[in-house]
Amino acid sequence: MSALVFAAPFALAALIALPALYYLLRLTPPPPRRLPLPTLPLVKDIIGAEREPSRTPWWLLAIRLACAAAIILAAAGPRWQPEASGVPASSGPLILMLDDGWAAAPDWKKRIEKAVSILNDASTRPILLLLASDERPALEPVSSKEALARLLSLAPQPYQVPRESMLDAAAQILKSEAGASAIFLSDGITNAAEHPRITQFLTESGARLAVITDTAGGRRAIMGITQGNGNPGGDGMDVLIRRVHANAQQQAGIVRAFDEKGRALGEAAFSLGASDMEARPRLTMPLELLNDMTRIEIIEEGHAAGVFLMDAASRRRRVALVSGETTDTAQPLVSARYFVTRALQPFSDLREPPRGVPDPIRRALEERPDVLVLVDIGTLSGETAEAVTRFVENGGMLMRFAGPGLAAASDDLLPVRLRRGGRTLGGALSWDKPQRLGAFPDASPFAGLNSRDDIRVERQVLAEPDSDITRASWAVLEDGTPLVTGAARGRGQIVLFHVTGDTGWSNLPLSGIFVDMLRRCLTLAVSREARQADAQTGQEKLSPRLTLSGTGVLSSPPASARPIEARHTAPASREHPPGFYGPAEASLAVNVTDVRAPFLAADFGAARILPLEGARPLELRPLLMLLAVLLLIADALAVAWLASGGWQRRFSRQAAVAFAGLGLAGLGLMALATAITTPAAAQAQQPPITPPRLEDIRSSLKPRLAYVITGNPSVDEASRAGLVGLTQVLGQRTSIQLDEPIALDPAKDELVFYSMLYWPILPDLPRPPEATTRSIDAFMKNGGTILFDTRDAFVQRSNGQPTPETRALRRVLAALDIPALEPVPPDHVLTKTFYLLDRMIGRYMAGDTWVEALAGSRDMKTPARAGDRVSPIIITSNDLASAWAIDRLGRPLYPLVPGEPRQRELALRTGVNLVMYVMTGNYKADQVHVPALLERLGQ
Repeated sequence: MSALVFAAPFALAALIALPALYYLLRLTPPPPRRLPLPTLPLVKDIIGAEREPSRTPWWLLAIRLACAAAIILAAAGPRWQPEASGVPASSGPLILMLDDGWAAAPDWKKRIEKAVSILNDASTRPILLLLASDERPALEPVSSKEALARLLSLAPQPYQVPRESMLDAAAQILKSEAGASAIFLSDGITNAAEHPRITQFLTESGARLAVITDTAGGRRAIMGITQGNGNPGGDGMDVLIRRVHANAQQQAGIVRAFDEKGRALGEAAFSLGASDMEARPRLTMPLELLNDMTRIEIIEEGHAAGVFLMDAASRRRRVALVSGETTDTAQPLVSARYFVTRALQPFSDLREPPRGVPDPIRRALEERPDVLVLVDIGTLSGETAEAVTRFVENGGMLMRFAGPGLAAASDDLLPVRLRRGGRTLGGALSWDKPQRLGAFPDASPFAGLNSRDDIRVERQVLAEPDSDITRASWAVLEDGTPLVTGAARGRGQIVLFHVTGDTGWSNLPLSGIFVDMLRRCLTLAVSREARQADAQTGQEKLSPRLTLSGTGVLSSPPASARPIEARHTAPASREHPPGFYGPAEASLAVNVTDVRAPFLAADFGAARILPLEGARPLELRPLLMLLAVLLLIADALAVAWLASGGWQRRFSRQAAVAFAGLGLAGLGLMALATAITTPAAAQAQQPPITPPRLEDIRSSLKPRLAYVITGNPSVDEASRAGLVGLTQVLGQRTSIQLDEPIALDPAKDELVFYSMLYWPILPDLPRPPEATTRSIDAFMKNGGTILFDTRDAFVQRSNGQPTPETRALRRVLAALDIPALEPVPPDHVLTKTFYLLDRMIGRYMAGDTWVEALAGSRDMKTPARAGDRVSPIIITSNDLASAWAIDRLGRPLYPLVPGEPRQRELALRTGVNLVMYVMTGNYKADQVHVPALLERLGQ
C-alpha cells in the first residue's frame, strides 16, 4: 500500500527541539533601566509616535519554526511510496510463488527487489516461498526473515521451469488455510501442455491471488537453425528467433556467431515489428567458417534461451564419393559423378579415392567419412559389403544412385527391395508417359521443399510393394511411385535415389531441388566424431562438460547435472541443463528451446495483474529543502521590512514616482537590448570561430590513423581494433610512431589533420549528406587518401552482379570527383613501399584493390612507375581491418579466409605498405633508388 517512509528516521528526533526553539525566539531583552534625566522635559514633545515591539511577531515566529521543521524533515529523507506491493490485508500465511526460469533472468534483480518489498510489507505473517524449479517444495511456512535469506541466495535457472509442483503446493495451502493469500511473480511464458493447469489454478484461487508479471513481452529466444534455407547458391545459416507476445513494441537486434575460443565469426541484424512473432536473420559467411561455429547469441539478450549451442552434428560432413563409371565410358561434364559432385561440393568435405585402386569403396572408407555416396554401383558383396555394412550400422549414411548396374542386380544394402530391370516411361514400347515429381510426404526429410512441375522422370528402378514402402518413401512421383527411399540400418541410414545422378533417366539433376535434396540428406548424417564418442567402450552416456547459466554464460556444470544418452534430442531440463556433454572433440549440445515445443504467452484471465515495475517513489527531500530556502528568504525580507518601520512608514509621492520611473526604464532597456541583439545576430555573415578540439590539437602534434563512424557498433569496433593492430605493427617494424587511432564523422569533424581515412561500407548505407560530400571531396583534393573497404570479397560472384556493399559504395562516390581507377598493377609503387607484394591481402584474398590509374607506358627497366600524386582513393573488398584487428592482449580477433599460414602476415604487410605509401608518397619510384631496387629484385 502507499506509505511515507524515511531514509534516516532518527533525524526526526530533532523535532523535539521545536518547543524549546519557540520559547527561545519569544525571549526579549530585559527592559532598560529608567533613570531621571533633568533635561527630559525639554525634549518630551519631540518624541514621535513610533514604538519598538516588546516581543517577536507571531507570524515571523511561525515562519522561523516552519523553516526549522522543513530542514529537520529534509535531513530525515522522506519518500512517498505510491505503488502497492500487492500483499492482501490478512493475518494468514502468505504464499510467494516465484518463476525462476530463463525468461526471468534479464530482470532478475527487479524481481528480487519486488519480492523483498513484499516480504517487508508482510513481515508479521508466515511466509511460504515456492519456486517453480523446486521438484518437491516445502509446505511449512517460515518467518519473513528466513524467507528473505533464501530469496537473496537464488539465481535464475537455464531452462523452462515446470510449474506443476509449485501450483499443486500453492493450491493445497490455499485450500487448507482460509486466511492464506498468494502472490505469483510470473515470467509471463508457458507451453501448451502447462496452460490448462495454470487456468485451473487461477480459477480455484480467485481473489486470493495476485499476479505480478512483466507485460512488455520482450523476451526473444533462438528456436533453431537452418543451414542454407534451400538456397544452393548461398553460404550461410538461418537463425529462427521467436518472442513471447505478438503485440509487443518493435524490436531490433543482432545475432552473432562465435567459435570455441570465443572469437566472433559473423553477425546479422534482425527486426521484429509490433505484430511479428518470428524473425529469420541469415548469418552469411564462407563455408570454411560454418564448421567453426559453436555458439550463436542474441546480443545483450541476457538469458540462456538467447544462446544456441552447436555441436558436431551441425558441422560440415565428410563425404566419400565412389562412381561405377569406367574411364573409357565416363564423360566428364555430363556424367552422374559430375552432377553429384557439383551438388555436394559446396556443402561438404568431398573425398574421392584415386583412380586405379583395386577396391575404391574400402579405400574411401579409410577416410572415415560421414556419408558414403555410390553412383551406379551394382552389387556389393564379399568383404566390401561387410565393410559398408559395418560403416552403416556404426552410424554412417549410405547414399546410392541407380543406374544400369543397379537395375540389373541388387544386394541387401538398400532401403527397399527392388524389381529387376527397372521401369521405362515415355519410350516407343512403354505404356505410360514421363511422370512428374509429386508432393513430398509430410514425414519426409524433404518436407517443406517446393516441388517442381517441370521435373520429368523417364526411367527408374522400381521398389517391390510391401507394408513399409510408404514409410520409406521420401519423394514420390505423381502416380505414387517412390523416387527416393530411405531406411534406418543399425545406428545409420541408407538412402536410394531410384534414378541416375545424370540426365539419362530424368532431368532432376538439372534442377535446384536436386541440390536441396542432397543437402537435406547431409543434415541427417551423423558426424564421425559423434559416432566415435558413441562407440567408446563403457561410455553409453555423455557427462556434462560445460553448461549455461540462467544468464547465458558457459561455466562448469552444477552438481545436479546428470549424464545424457548419446541420442539425446530433448530440450534442457532440471537434470540436463543446456550445455556441452561428452568429450571436447565430440560434444553433444543441449539447448534451452525446441522448435517442436514452442513457448507461449501466459494467459492469466481475470486474475488481478500488477506490474513488475510500478510507479517510482517521490523523493520529498528536494521539495523540503526548497521550502526551507523560501522561508529563509521570507524571514530576511520580513526583518528588513520591520527594520524600515513596517506599516508606520509611508512612501512619499516622489519616491513612488521615482520607483515607477526606474521600473519603466529597466523595461525599456531590456526591450532595446533585445531589439539590438536580434538583428545583429541575424545579419552576421560569418559563423563564429570555433576553437579547435583537444583531439585535433593532439592529431596535429603526432600523426595517427582514422576511421569513419558507420553507426554499426560491431563494424566500428572492428575498424578501431584493426587500426590499433596496424599502429602497433608500424611501431615495431618501421621508424614511424603513431598515436592511437581516432573515430571521425566527416560531416562534423575536421579531416585536415589526417593522411589516411579508413571507411568500411555497409550494405544499407544511404547517400551521404552534402556536408559529408564536401568534406570528403576537399580532403581528397588537399592530399588525403580514403581507403574504402566493401568487405564483400567472399560473396562476390563471377556473374558480375554487384553486391549490396558495392551498390552502397556507388551511392557514396556518385557526388565525388573521382579520378580514373585501375586494379593495382604489378609495377605500382604501392606494392614496393616497404615490402615487396604481389597483391593487397586482408581477411580475404579473392578481392581486387583499385587505385588511381597511372599515366604512361610501363618501362621494363624500372621496377615501379611514379604517378603525379598519391592516389586520393583506394578501394578494396578484402576486409583489411578485420585482418589487422587485435584484442587487448595482442591476439587476433577474427579468423581469415581461407586462412593460409602466411595470410595474416601478408595482410599486415599490406597495411604497412598502405601507410608508408600515404605518408611518403612516390619516393620509391625516384630514379635515385632504381639501382638499389634492381639489386634487391635480382635484376
